[in-house]
Amino acid sequence: MSTSPTLEREGPVTSPGGGGRGSSGAPRRTPGLAALLVALAALLVVAVVTSIVLGSKAIPLGDVLQVLTGHGDGVADRGIVDARVARTLVGVLVGAALAVAGAAMQGLTRNPLADPGLLGVNAGAGLAVVVAIAVFGVGSLSGYVWWAMAGAGLAAVLVHALAGLAGGGVTPLRLTLAGAAVTAGLASWSSGLLVSSKQSFDSFRFWQVGTIGGRGFDLVVTVLPFFGVGLVVVLLAVRRLNALALGDDLARGLGENVLLARATVAVGVAVLCGAATALAGPIGFLGLVVPHVARFVVGPDHRRIIPVCLVAGPTLLLAADTVGRLVAQPSEVQAGIMTAVIGVPVFVVLVRRGRMASL
Repeated sequence: MSTSPTLEREGPVTSPGGGGRGSSGAPRRTPGLAALLVALAALLVVAVVTSIVLGSKAIPLGDVLQVLTGHGDGVADRGIVDARVARTLVGVLVGAALAVAGAAMQGLTRNPLADPGLLGVNAGAGLAVVVAIAVFGVGSLSGYVWWAMAGAGLAAVLVHALAGLAGGGVTPLRLTLAGAAVTAGLASWSSGLLVSSKQSFDSFRFWQVGTIGGRGFDLVVTVLPFFGVGLVVVLLAVRRLNALALGDDLARGLGENVLLARATVAVGVAVLCGAATALAGPIGFLGLVVPHVARFVVGPDHRRIIPVCLVAGPTLLLAADTVGRLVAQPSEVQAGIMTAVIGVPVFVVLVRRGRMASL
């Protein structure tokens, strides 16, 4: 019978309040979920306000409130406020989607190093955008969105098809290997197309770096339904993630349809990652670090991890984006770069202290 490190180190997932065990073997106390979410929500509010107020030009909070309440006709920076509000909304959506998808991906594959790009979603979206630019001459963000969504979805389907070729169905190991292979293959095709066309490379690099700036409300409205569908699917599959974390044999023993559970979670992850990548480009490390921190704080139960990721993900992305706008004025460092700059040290600290939460 297969087991997972969850049974050996953390103990079985029993309830939303289950805390697991610390490195000393004693039961680890976890904070109340409601209190933790309130604290994280307060930090998110601070991050949202800071993202709107600060930048290459600071705007008084009073002016921002006038614009938001419809009384800002006399505010000289109304256009800047509107752009920052749209940017902040994109950050909230993308941060939440990537963090939740990362937690679900790690639970699905029982791989603590899994991230949203493991299904080949980022690579598929990237190749689709390259094809759109190089072959069909698409040059607008609104055009990139649909190509990126289609490429992400096809890549996820291809990964699952390859993982299921051998007998025994889709397993976490096969899914991981298929994802790595598809990602490498699609990335090589993208590189080949870009090398052959300097114009395509110049257009693609602005999308590839990963940023939440320059996106208008029209793009947000276009992609918003996908965020909603993906999030609902993952939230409905939280209990199935807990069962999958115990191993396939135990999950079946608990009456879980493993194939259906994996397919449901995979669909939710693919939709969330595809929508986030289409809107902001590939933003790395967020979906890897945030679930690890959440798992360490609240334990292995995905009914606690997912809500924490839902609030902590946007907070980290908005903080990274705001810092990126402040450190290189009047230019800026893109959010996709800043998330790695901030996330890598946090991840290294978790590993060095031996506190890297296991699945």
